[in-house]
Amino acid sequence: MRRPKYALTAYDADAEDDEVWALCADAENLFCDPPAPARGTYELLGCVPEGELGKALLRARADGSAPLGTLVLEILDKDGERVEAWSLEDVRVLGDRPCARDLALRDITVRARESPHNPFDYPQCPPLSPGYRLLGAQDDPWGGCRDLAHVTHSRPDLVEPPVRLLGCSPRGALRTALDAGEEDLGHAKLTRVDTAGRPIQSAVEGELVAWIPSARGPGLVDLTLEPWSDRPPTAAEEVWELWDTGRPTEPGLWARCGAEGRRHWLTTALARHDACKPDAEPGRTHHLDGRHIIDEPGFFCALGEAVNGPGGYFGRGLDALDDCLRGRWGTRRPFTLVWHDAEVARRCLGLVPRTDHRPWTFEELLAFLVDEGIDVRLD
Repeated sequence: MRRPKYALTAYDADAEDDEVWALCADAENLFCDPPAPARGTYELLGCVPEGELGKALLRARADGSAPLGTLVLEILDKDGERVEAWSLEDVRVLGDRPCARDLALRDITVRARESPHNPFDYPQCPPLSPGYRLLGAQDDPWGGCRDLAHVTHSRPDLVEPPVRLLGCSPRGALRTALDAGEEDLGHAKLTRVDTAGRPIQSAVEGELVAWIPSARGPGLVDLTLEPWSDRPPTAAEEVWELWDTGRPTEPGLWARCGAEGRRHWLTTALARHDACKPDAEPGRTHHLDGRHIIDEPGFFCALGEAVNGPGGYFGRGLDALDDCLRGRWGTRRPFTLVWHDAEVARRCLGLVPRTDHRPWTFEELLAFLVDEGIDVRLD
């Protein structure tokens, strides 16, 4: 049998140590990236368009449609005060018509996709609300509307194939169930393991629904797993290969990954963080290698390495970083952070203020660290 890449364990949310059911040489259909957000048709009912929305509407009347960008709908209470905001992205104005309720207003039709950062699936105005205040991504006033309608279109459901676990050596309760010919094989969790059999990261959870003898060797089986949890992204595969011999000992391996790989590196580093390791004493100096910080995930990969060594974790966003600074994550304030080659991040992360969920800029990251009492020295 080839060196197993995966361990299959019994799924028990309450158990501290799951029983190993099988070691598996490989897996098919495991990785899957989420589909791109679907674009839909929306109607802004009872509108008084202003600013860029008004200009886009004029262009749409002349050309058939016109791009607009991000449209923010501020939900208003009965007094006209903001309650919450909900956004449409990549908006294209398709046209307009007189509003049936008030001929002085317009009903505007747009094509757009819902922002993944929206606080809920669909906006609802409270009783006696005048509707929505319309804004651009940088809070430019674009008018208002009384209501929002989503013109739904049926879409075929995407059917993902089950995960196939290849060359598995069953043991324990799974071996007993197979020998007894049981059809219900139970719920299981699949974990990526390194060359020494140590867990790297949980991959997927689901139900074992079938098995066949494996062509990979006598006594081995191929198992079929129907996932109920999200599958890992394709970027996970390149990250797990870099962790294949255990936690990295070479600094900067994360820089070999693409943008999505750097994001997943952070989830792997978090999964392998040693919570029992004591913090460094206050007053320590940490050195941040800035040569490869070309985006926000790269900053947090490098920061985790600066504090906790190769493969280390110290946040994957400013909220998580704030938690780490409270202690039990590798170091305690006060400490000094020497940011080497800071000019790379200054160029790549830009200087434009954060709007509409854009990544944090160099200046904003630097200001956050300073505000948290960290002595940052740019090199």
